[in-house]
Amino acid sequence: MTIEQIMTLVVLVSVVVALIADRMRADVIALSGAAILLVTGAVRPSEVQGAFASPAILTLASLFVIAYAMELSGLLDKAIEKAVVLCRRTGAAGLWGLIGMSGFGSAFLNNTPIVVVAAPVIRDVAKSIGLDPRRFLMPLSYVAVLGGSCTLIGTSTNLLVDDMARSSGQAPFGIFEITPVGLAMAAVGGLYLVLFTGKLVKGAPTPVGEREGTSSRADVERHSVSHVDLTGDSLEDTKVYAEVHEFQPRMALISVAVFIGVIAVAAINLVPIAAAAFAGAVLLIVLRVISPDQAYAGLRPEILLLIAGMVVIGIAMEQTGLAAEVTQWMIGSVNGVGPLTALILLYGATLLLTELLSNATVAVLLTPVAVALAESLGVSPRPFLVTIMMAASAAFATPFGYQTNVLVYQMGGYRYMDFVKVGLPLNLLTWAVAVAAIHHYFPF
Repeated sequence: MTIEQIMTLVVLVSVVVALIADRMRADVIALSGAAILLVTGAVRPSEVQGAFASPAILTLASLFVIAYAMELSGLLDKAIEKAVVLCRRTGAAGLWGLIGMSGFGSAFLNNTPIVVVAAPVIRDVAKSIGLDPRRFLMPLSYVAVLGGSCTLIGTSTNLLVDDMARSSGQAPFGIFEITPVGLAMAAVGGLYLVLFTGKLVKGAPTPVGEREGTSSRADVERHSVSHVDLTGDSLEDTKVYAEVHEFQPRMALISVAVFIGVIAVAAINLVPIAAAAFAGAVLLIVLRVISPDQAYAGLRPEILLLIAGMVVIGIAMEQTGLAAEVTQWMIGSVNGVGPLTALILLYGATLLLTELLSNATVAVLLTPVAVALAESLGVSPRPFLVTIMMAASAAFATPFGYQTNVLVYQMGGYRYMDFVKVGLPLNLLTWAVAVAAIHHYFPF
């Protein structure tokens, strides 16, 4: 290994250890790792600049602005009010119903904006009926990811694998061709989350403002649920839980229309999601739905910088060749085995890399490997391509395996080990289900 590779590996391990220790803010840890890599020359300034200007950062920042406009319009308060009334009668079942609806929407729309909009509703409704939001926010992210695995258009990773497979001479996938596999994973994974999340995530959550060292305006004005009467009609009054914005129909209508427009044009591949979201956020300012100051207030810099810092570490792994070496080692480990064993090992390799790198990066690295591996075994590449699609998104064991995990990680005040305790068994469970389903629906 080169000096740069060793340094990158040391930084990666140190960042993970620091996150597990949970002694510093997560964004500070990630940025510290990025700074060390920059100073030591493992990454160049231009590459760091690219990480901070990545499509993922631009997309999230723009979606935060759009979601904040919907919040200021009073629309989310209306949604929370209706959800509280529903969940007062149904309890936790109502919240799981909302999470299920989010998962269904993620099969057809980008799951990141769905989680951006749904997470505050889930959080506030859970608080209003005296339930721990951490029991539901992590499953919201996981279910959204599982929902995105149910169709070809549910996640950009699936589309990327399909595009690369076409370039390799493979037949294109149908929109619902992978649905049986995705549904099997979603059904089993969802049942696991309902039964075990509450048992695995125990103890009083740490307030987000204390964990991050800052308090947002909403956090300062939010009352502790323990000091609120949770009986009678008070459940229907969300004013005692958070600042309530007066409902403004025009503002709500335009912000929702912009949100739907952004998702629609991105879903039909008219423009990239980053461009659509950025244009939508700017349009809200131009139409004077929100002011520039309000748009800046809607940004969540602690989340954006956290993602940027982790992207820099991923870039370092690629640029130093560390990722390629790990990938080649994993490929060598499946030589000389049967197709089913190779499929199982490929899923595991993809899953491991996805926890460290972006799912798009993993798809780019391993899709050609999947095709070559299938051809060397004399079998159809189809099941191996579906394996990449499923495993490249099913990253549940860390807060950074998928960007929706980062969103709920900050909002729910989780600890790093909460994701390990809940997500690692989910990884293993969906791994087994996916392999069985792929073997059944996509014969070698």
